[in-house]
Amino acid sequence: MIEYALEYPDKLYFPLLEHIQMLFITLILSLILASILTIITIYSESLSKTFVYIFSVIYSIPSLAIFALLIPLTGLGKTTAIIVLVLYNQYLLLRNITEGLKEVDPAVTEAAIGIGMNKIQLLFKIKIPLSKKAIFTGVRLAVVSTIGIATIAAFINAGGLGSILNDGLRTVNTVKILWGSILAAGLAIGSNAILSKWEQRL
Repeated sequence: MIEYALEYPDKLYFPLLEHIQMLFITLILSLILASILTIITIYSESLSKTFVYIFSVIYSIPSLAIFALLIPLTGLGKTTAIIVLVLYNQYLLLRNITEGLKEVDPAVTEAAIGIGMNKIQLLFKIKIPLSKKAIFTGVRLAVVSTIGIATIAAFINAGGLGSILNDGLRTVNTVKILWGSILAAGLAIGSNAILSKWEQRL
């Protein structure tokens, strides 16, 4: 295994960078969409529950099945993978955001309303700062989930660490399978550990 890494570092290095790039793009788009949906749902409790329910159903569908459904529309590659990953992340983000916002002390929100704050001001100046730990937990879960599902996305030519695994399975190459598994697991475990430390500081 060490010999393979020393002889072909680019075959490990580039898929790792590709995986991290996909992770960052997915996370940014996921947070933007989750923010928009959160702003919409502050005006309706039933709408909030509806969104969480819809995305929980999507989250329960195997990723390969959703990839297969989107391929005729968006084709093979990263675009399809990122769309699916963003959709999956909405359940994790919205669930934690809505739960965090609900946990804010009603007395605090009533006081804010009493001094004339509207719903948008109340959300950004009071509720989000007080529920940042729950929100950050959602972000951490989304990151770990994205790393795992992005590995499967290699089967639709999205690249990343899954391409090492895919190539190893196709050629029955144990070294590639092991390196793909170690790098994917290491990235997920390392990211979770770092984000958990930040979460504790919150």
